[in-house]
Amino acid sequence: MSTQDNNVNVQPEEELSEEKLNEQRQIRREKLKKLQEAGRNPFLQETWDVTAHSMDIKDNFDAMEDQEVSCAGRIMAFRRMGKMAFIDIQDKQGRIQGVVKKDDIGSEEYDWFKTYDIGDIVGVEGIVFKTKAGEISIQVKKLVLLSKSLQVLPNKWHGLKDQDIRYRQRYTDLIMNPEVREMFIKRSVIIHEIKRVLEEDYGFLEVDTPILTTIAGGANARPFNTHHNTLDIDMKLRISNELYLKRLIVGGLDRVYEMGKMFRNEGMDRNHNPEFTSMECYMAYGNMESVMDVTEQVVYKSAMAVNGSPIIKYQGKEFDVTPPWRRLNMADAVKEITGIDFSKIDTDEEARAAAIKYGMDPEDANKWTRGKIIAEMFEDYCEDVPGYLDGPVFIVGHPVEISPLSKRDPEDPRITRRFEAYINGWEIANAFSELNDPIDQFERFTAQQAQLDSGEDDEAHPMDMDFVNALEVGLPPTGGLGVGIDRVIMLITDAPSIRDIILFPTMKPEKGDSPKKAAPQAPLKREEIDFSKVKVEPLFEEDVDFDTFSKSDFRAVKIKECEAVPKSKKLLKFVLDDGTDTDRIILSGIHEYYEPEELIGRTAIAITNLPPRKMMGIDSCGMLISAVYENDGEEGLNLLIVDDQIPAGAKLY
Repeated sequence: MSTQDNNVNVQPEEELSEEKLNEQRQIRREKLKKLQEAGRNPFLQETWDVTAHSMDIKDNFDAMEDQEVSCAGRIMAFRRMGKMAFIDIQDKQGRIQGVVKKDDIGSEEYDWFKTYDIGDIVGVEGIVFKTKAGEISIQVKKLVLLSKSLQVLPNKWHGLKDQDIRYRQRYTDLIMNPEVREMFIKRSVIIHEIKRVLEEDYGFLEVDTPILTTIAGGANARPFNTHHNTLDIDMKLRISNELYLKRLIVGGLDRVYEMGKMFRNEGMDRNHNPEFTSMECYMAYGNMESVMDVTEQVVYKSAMAVNGSPIIKYQGKEFDVTPPWRRLNMADAVKEITGIDFSKIDTDEEARAAAIKYGMDPEDANKWTRGKIIAEMFEDYCEDVPGYLDGPVFIVGHPVEISPLSKRDPEDPRITRRFEAYINGWEIANAFSELNDPIDQFERFTAQQAQLDSGEDDEAHPMDMDFVNALEVGLPPTGGLGVGIDRVIMLITDAPSIRDIILFPTMKPEKGDSPKKAAPQAPLKREEIDFSKVKVEPLFEEDVDFDTFSKSDFRAVKIKECEAVPKSKKLLKFVLDDGTDTDRIILSGIHEYYEPEELIGRTAIAITNLPPRKMMGIDSCGMLISAVYENDGEEGLNLLIVDDQIPAGAKLY
């Protein structure tokens, strides 16, 4: 066996080039081959008896000094000095130094050991001692290679900093960044504490309900669709587990909860991931106030369990989550921000006029009722006011139009017994005194289904006759609560993005692996059109000044990114290459006609010299060009897609 030291075990101060990285990867494969040829294949190792971990040894050094221990972990540093070497071994608790001497493990074993690399996983047996420099270490008497790392870990000086790579390669992120491991340990502590509070303090029973359903109920959201081949039925991934849990209350399981993944086919941002963790619990013979108390306690005790304090420090802000929390009526919030007093407005017509006067889009406002307008004004004008909903605060008084599953308020049947909990302006919980009147529930489902069928609201709640039947069997008075676990964890751990507290967040596939990137090679979905039924707008007969018209700057743009805008049923957000060095953002209300993924990579046409227009709080800088017509009484639309050979920024004449 050659003992030539051709590995790079001491991390360089500069990042390796791709060529050098490939060279190092090849060297590692050659080392593996030599190990295998010598009958030392590390991948045949099945187990290692671990008797101690790094921090346990350090924290209990007085008791463990001179004791023999067996440890295992990844080599994270390698410093060799002739017949002796120092390695840092990283296990689940942290790092500990191993001192490896040729005389202790034998000449042949030491020669093999010299070929090991940073990233390799080893098992060691040895004696706990403290070096002359005062570092608690293990004097290694036996060392076994348990797994060979064929990749090169990021440079320890530069670390793994690229956020996108960190999310995609979470396994490497966890190795290189101890604070990331600590983050997910805290996540586990929070989840454990929430379950403890529910089970020990309130007597809830944990249950499991279906993820695949035929009706995506319990919330207003767009589901993911799939198909069950054996049954030949379309199915959906759940957007909520509310309706199943309430069926269990009907069945006599008086206090139930479930914590698990929900799936919503909607926009992504720092607070939203398509799959997220939610906890829902239902308390028979309880009400809105009962689960308000549960909300306060799970957040308060989770903060105490992780931080030892009720003060949540998040991104420079502080929130005291000590119960009780403040309450604020939704209509009162709208009055405080907009000045419109809905307590003095009783009709839909008055509400529409007031909303339009304040600045709401007339096309939307004229379709809505008084209650829907209150809810939309709260969402549009109150939620984003800096500091206004920092809380913690419970928003109460939700209109019945947006609360299809909650009881009406006996003092004002226009609103419901519902609250949403806010911290840092984020909604972290939603709760009701649950609607248990089957006739009222059927009527609300009917109204929601009509909105769904008409296309007025593609997130309206569908009819669920089995759930109505369950209510007819009899649901006792019940308090129900849903908590966004990921957002609570973000707050308590001071994580800037939801992706930081999800081990494997949803990511767009990398270039070369992405079906979206391949989309331009496939034709857009086409449907046969009977042009005898198509009507187009008459051509303008009035002449337009040529010089004035030519001021409109029509450009070819490449669609780099496209996603649905959160809280909007119509808008798609486009990130465009317009031939400059700066991305152009344009919002377009064409989600009814296109899904985002089918447009990524396409070449479209846009007017690029329009003044920015704010839409859903986002500046839209231009307009994408579409062809609009009427087809058999319904509006049709086609985004103007052109040949991909046209370069970004090409001007239309």
